[in-house]
Amino acid sequence: MEHQSILELHPGLVWGFAVTVVIMLLLDLGVFNKKSHEVSSKEATIWSIVWISLSMIFSGVVYWVFNTDGSPESHAVAVEKFTQYQAAYWIEKALSVDNLFVFILVFGFFKVPKYLHHKVLFWGIIGALIFRAIFIFAGVGLINLTYLPEMNIFGKAVQINVVMALFGLFLVYAGIKSWGDGGDDDDEDYSNTAGARLIKSFWKVSDNYDGDKFFTIQNGIKMATPLLVVVGVIEFTDVLFAVDSIPAIFAISNDPFILYTSNIFAILGLRSLYFLLANFIHMFSKLPYGLAIILSFIGVKMLIAPWIHIPSPVSLGIVGGVLVLSVLISIMFPEKEDDAKEKSEK
Repeated sequence: MEHQSILELHPGLVWGFAVTVVIMLLLDLGVFNKKSHEVSSKEATIWSIVWISLSMIFSGVVYWVFNTDGSPESHAVAVEKFTQYQAAYWIEKALSVDNLFVFILVFGFFKVPKYLHHKVLFWGIIGALIFRAIFIFAGVGLINLTYLPEMNIFGKAVQINVVMALFGLFLVYAGIKSWGDGGDDDDEDYSNTAGARLIKSFWKVSDNYDGDKFFTIQNGIKMATPLLVVVGVIEFTDVLFAVDSIPAIFAISNDPFILYTSNIFAILGLRSLYFLLANFIHMFSKLPYGLAIILSFIGVKMLIAPWIHIPSPVSLGIVGGVLVLSVLISIMFPEKEDDAKEKSEK
């Protein structure tokens, strides 16, 4: 049973997940945010609660699907799958929070009016739904194809996976590099990133925004607005962050559906979390250091996996502990709000 995925046990769950996501996105864009507006803290709080609640309910569904007959064996498998989902969700959630720092800098760099932030992030989410599916399902397939023959290393017969080992080394490197950088992206020229260059290669870009339009007509010529450039930058930024976060969740589970659903629920809640935390981001100044520790821990877990298995509940506890501790330290020793604003305005 441990080798069965949710897709094998309950195929209808795929449709249930897909329908839920589509309905929530249609409600978000077509009903509650039909007109571009500045999202209030109250609205952001409500949506944050909704998305987190949906993800927690789904984790309960995961437990229910695998606890097939209530036996101790199926209960143990259900708990393992439940904690895999929870660990993957909170790892992605924690690493995605790092996106918020970059989003603030991007919006500040392009001087995006606040009432347009929601629309940009919405289309960023749509892109993430597509790219994360490609990365996760292709990654799981690649991992399954890259196991080396069993060999004896350090007195133990092990089967090493080449891709997982490379991912582990990369995450340790990324964690160390993130610690050294301290999350400092203040000097980045976002008008010259790959996402911005891609948009500019297809269309001329106008100098000014035209409401919430992606295209405008100037002197009879159809041009992209800076808003479309910002969407391109946000999409490219998400792909870069996925390079860190996707390998990290491969250390938690090899079930692509658990990985994808936990990943998408974390991403879907990121937009509302942005509006909730944007005005208080200076209170989370030490969070990048906690994320660096999490990346390094996951990398080490991947590297030692052939010899030492760290159970999902232990991983979840370590990730949660580091995340909470970094937030508490940030609150106890906050960055001055004026300094945070100065950084975002550079």
